[in-house]
Amino acid sequence: MSTRDLLRVTLALVLAGCASAGATRGGMEGPNLGREATPAQIAGWDISVGPDGAGLPAGRGTPAAGATVYEQKCQVCHGAKGAGQPNDRLVGGQGTLASKTPVRTIGSYWPYATTVFDYVRRSMPYIQPHSLSNDEVYAVTAYLLHLNGIIGESDEMNAQALPKVKMPNQSNFIVVYPSRGK
Repeated sequence: MSTRDLLRVTLALVLAGCASAGATRGGMEGPNLGREATPAQIAGWDISVGPDGAGLPAGRGTPAAGATVYEQKCQVCHGAKGAGQPNDRLVGGQGTLASKTPVRTIGSYWPYATTVFDYVRRSMPYIQPHSLSNDEVYAVTAYLLHLNGIIGESDEMNAQALPKVKMPNQSNFIVVYPSRGK
């Protein structure tokens, strides 16, 4: 038997052994890290909110209540009244999107008010995401919308009012999936 034939037979035996070992153990196994999430854990993080407000929870908030929450939990990263520093600005930028240095803020760029709520709820504060109550998220959202001149000082945001807010840049976005709502 030549060396080449011996290599072929050896390779065939190794591959057959690997295939049979996988078959006898029920296929490939994972690294066995962690544990499977429970339905309750999944429900706690399955919190997406659509542009049409689908998925918004019960709760309510005003700009005045949001100012307090913002000062306590947001200002350290986003500056006084959303002006930025050390992190992104949240206020201003209207009229800059077509310029060489666009300022993308909630008031100048974001297409839906519900996206503000969704992002704050799942991602903020940065050092403790998913820690704000629904009322606090509605309040901070109302505060940021008010700072950008989108809603009034006494407007209350809740699951019915928030999807009705018309964002300044909404018409400049294309709905890719029209069946999912606006």
